[in-house]
Amino acid sequence: MSEHEIQKQIMRELSMHHCTVFRANVGKIFTQDGRMFDTGLPVGFPDLVGYRWSDNKIFFVEVKTKTGRLSPKQIIFHQHLMETNTIHGVARSIADALKIVKGGLVGYGYPV
Repeated sequence: MSEHEIQKQIMRELSMHHCTVFRANVGKIFTQDGRMFDTGLPVGFPDLVGYRWSDNKIFFVEVKTKTGRLSPKQIIFHQHLMETNTIHGVARSIADALKIVKGGLVGYGYPV
């Protein structure tokens, strides 16, 4: 299953568990007139960001396939989220995402 498909499934499931979730599209493209356009989010920003309705706590979820690897920039972003004790983690499945968000986990699935 592709990372994009896993993201869609996670977004649907978290929405059914009283969360608001947004997909963070990042990247650079060339406009029709040849200028570079950058989405503005920092490199390494997680794929999904949202909040729990129960307490309005924000969370970040980096989605990976079973064999997907984190980039060095994603690990740096994770370190910042660890320093601020922010709910976040790597999800390779719906079950992982629910553990992160419902459990309020900080750093789930990242390398130690």
